[in-house]
Amino acid sequence: MPKDNGLCASLSFNNPAKTDTFHIERSLVRSGYRCIAGLDEAGRGPLAGPVVAGCVVLPQDCEYQRFKDSKKLSAPERQNLFNFLHTCGAKIGYAVVSPEEIDQINILQASLKAMARAVSNLTRQFNSEPDFLLVDGKFTTPVNLPQEALVKGESKSASIAAASIIAKVTRDKLMEKFHTKYPEYNFKQNKGYPTADHRHAIKTHGPCVIHRRTFKGVREFLADVPPRIQTSQTELW
Repeated sequence: MPKDNGLCASLSFNNPAKTDTFHIERSLVRSGYRCIAGLDEAGRGPLAGPVVAGCVVLPQDCEYQRFKDSKKLSAPERQNLFNFLHTCGAKIGYAVVSPEEIDQINILQASLKAMARAVSNLTRQFNSEPDFLLVDGKFTTPVNLPQEALVKGESKSASIAAASIIAKVTRDKLMEKFHTKYPEYNFKQNKGYPTADHRHAIKTHGPCVIHRRTFKGVREFLADVPPRIQTSQTELW
């Protein structure tokens, strides 16, 4: 069995070269772990659409330098890396949590639930469960596995950066499909985020079925949202 030996507490501070974004993974391998997965999500801030999580186990000999925070990449760059991840030997899982679930349990819990489901998805596909999780953000996932939450993890771990690319590209594709059904909201362009044109569309047409009914910017245009729920989504975290 791998031994922790206090490694988890020092992972985010034990990288002598900040540009080496595979340092944490190698440290975990030296401690006995063999299947280290990065976890990230896309879609905390939008007013519409699901939150999507990615779970990625990179090969030990991968070109880890290629993977960067998905928010810092152009759409074509993300798509190229998405394609590369599916051909380089990486293990990939993903999961989607719907707007309805987000409204029921709040965006933080929905994001963590999506990441837990992404781990399960990867495990089912490869019949092999990760033995350590590197999670982007301040919170660990509701999964009974050793794990470490890393704030700004996409810049510290190539595995998390790869997961962010899987999550972002997958979610963008879903929003482009929603655009064909609800073109008046321009989801193809804004991906459900609260841009000026999206806010104007909500004001003009009212929310559609994929809008997050408890979010400020949507709930004001719904007469049937109970007051208890109306105050539940004032912050993302």
